[in-house]
Amino acid sequence: MTVSEHRTRPRRSGRRFDLRATAMFFGLAAVGLIIAGWVVRTAFDVAERRPAWAVVLVLGAVVAGVVCWRGRSGFSASRLARRTTGALEEATATALDALEEPRTAAPAAEAHGAEESAEVAVVDHEALSPDEFEQVIADLCVRDGCAEVEVVGGAGDLGADVVALAPDGRRVVIQCKRYGDDNKVGSQDLQRFGGTCFTVHEADIAVLVTSSDFTAPAAEYAERCGIVCVNEERLRAWNEGRGPAPWALSPLAGEATAPSDRALG
Repeated sequence: MTVSEHRTRPRRSGRRFDLRATAMFFGLAAVGLIIAGWVVRTAFDVAERRPAWAVVLVLGAVVAGVVCWRGRSGFSASRLARRTTGALEEATATALDALEEPRTAAPAAEAHGAEESAEVAVVDHEALSPDEFEQVIADLCVRDGCAEVEVVGGAGDLGADVVALAPDGRRVVIQCKRYGDDNKVGSQDLQRFGGTCFTVHEADIAVLVTSSDFTAPAAEYAERCGIVCVNEERLRAWNEGRGPAPWALSPLAGEATAPSDRALG
């Protein structure tokens, strides 16, 4: 009796396809990519805000990589520790130097600015020429916020050397007298200026500035006419920023004022 043989199919090697495991693998891979992206972004933010920390982290990563690579070949741990300590100390010193640099630069800049302001404040008005003296007064007007500042002194100026608009809009007319210490501004100088400053030049504020001083009759005439007198002491305080500008002490022309407001000398 003949028995038929049953052929058996060869089994396929390998695992069967598992949908759940595959989905879980891709899900974990996506989560890993998100975490890696977040870590990279955080590292960039830290590098922008704290460069010193970024240097330390990079050095730490390099050292970790060297340890992993050298560990297989029996790299000396003590030597690696010494090199790592030296690199970290150098990076820390560099970061501290970078942080201290702005602090040391700021006092130096302040000292330099103080020296410059001291140089600007020291002006020998008596040593200037009449034209230079007028220009210095005009520069002070510009510095303190006046507009439309002009130096108009010269032949036929009718007593006006500098004209400007004060910060509050009033018209300022200034006559400049560059005199020596032994030559004071007298009442005749004030009378000539008083005859033109308001009627001809339409001044709201009339100022006479001198590098010397005023006589008593001149100061009395200025007080009666409403002319602001600025002597060398008052001019030096104005120039150095210790005293107000003349228009800051003068009311509208024609109003009654105290002697200290009109005769500043």
